[in-house]
Amino acid sequence: MGQTINVSPPTVIGRVALFDSDRTFGGQDGEAFSSGAQAGAGVTFPALLAARLFAEDRVLSNVYVYSNVVSVERPAGWDEDALDTVSGAIRDFFVVYDANKGPQAE
Repeated sequence: MGQTINVSPPTVIGRVALFDSDRTFGGQDGEAFSSGAQAGAGVTFPALLAARLFAEDRVLSNVYVYSNVVSVERPAGWDEDALDTVSGAIRDFFVVYDANKGPQAE
């Protein structure tokens, strides 16, 4: 149940990576989160996505969700594993069963 989300290859600018998707997560106002606890207290789709991202990569310091774009700050910098982890968490955000996960799921 649930479909994977198409995520374009991320654009990295210093400590920030931008993930563009084919799904809208929230409105045009955007929502920012600076911790997993802050995101976990929310009930919106951006808050739920941010909470999942903070849980997947504990090095993240900020997540900003604006419509279909997710901006993620990682003070330790980005490598391919970190980009794949965040991209995979976004890709599988709406997936309920493991059998529906994208091709990169383990």
